[in-house]
Amino acid sequence: MIKIEEKLFQNRYRVDSGRPHIRIKDPELCLSACETKPCTYCCPAACYTREGGGQVVLITDGCLECGTCRVICNELENVDWDYPRGGFGILFKFG
Repeated sequence: MIKIEEKLFQNRYRVDSGRPHIRIKDPELCLSACETKPCTYCCPAACYTREGGGQVVLITDGCLECGTCRVICNELENVDWDYPRGGFGILFKFG
């Protein structure tokens, strides 16, 4: 059986340096109003990580552009999400 990580490894990602297509609007809101930090375990590409003090860090490299973060942060609306510029972002090998 092939693991999801092995399938994801087959895709390529073209980073748009200095122009992330996803941003956390207010990092302090993540600390104060979001107890469970679902983005840190729901993102299939693991772009969101939880640091020692409870701070959420976002690294967009490898983002699958699935929109999961927008859905799970719907109540706080603390994610600013757009598609990457043309030619950047995820490049799916199998369509």
